[in-house]
Amino acid sequence: MSESSTDRAAARPAEVTDPLLWDLSVAVADAHQPDAERACASPSCAGAAWPCAAWDTAQAGLSAARPRSSATAAPPTTTPQRLAPAA
Repeated sequence: MSESSTDRAAARPAEVTDPLLWDLSVAVADAHQPDAERACASPSCAGAAWPCAAWDTAQAGLSAARPRSSATAAPPTTTPQRLAPAA
């Protein structure tokens, strides 16, 4: 296990029910952060506007990796966080 995966496991919330999905989602969200011009900094997005589709999918994975009651109680812990649209 690499040092970064050990750090990620230590930062994983206790209520996560799918650690593999959580860890993969965190890795994708970390790789798809905005640059200074608010474009996705990941080379795979080639300057797409942020939040990109991969970042949005990672956020869905973070929610799915938690029990339903926990997923609605607190937002995912990756940064920066995106505000949910008003209902």
